[in-house]
Amino acid sequence: IKELDARYRDKGLVVVGVHTPEYSFERDTANLKKAIQKYGITYPVAQDNGYATWNAYGNQYWPAVYLIDQNGKLVYTHFGEGNYEQTEQKIRSLLGVQDRQG
Repeated sequence: IKELDARYRDKGLVVVGVHTPEYSFERDTANLKKAIQKYGITYPVAQDNGYATWNAYGNQYWPAVYLIDQNGKLVYTHFGEGNYEQTEQKIRSLLGVQDRQG
């Protein structure tokens, strides 16, 4: 996600992380802030200790990727690791960015 943010931020991509804790220590805001700093995350991250976002989107797994278009419509969902190329292709399509050359 960091790479996609860096690559497409100037083209209009807005990344917002939503942290829903899997383990009890992840509920602590100080621990979350340390992790954000440790991993060099520069996009905003919301803390969802009450699972409000998780439940609203019917989430099932960590991580999950949701792409929401400029009209606020959910247009892509992926649960779990992987599918990176397909996710990037969908981002490029939504932003109207030409395919990258080999």
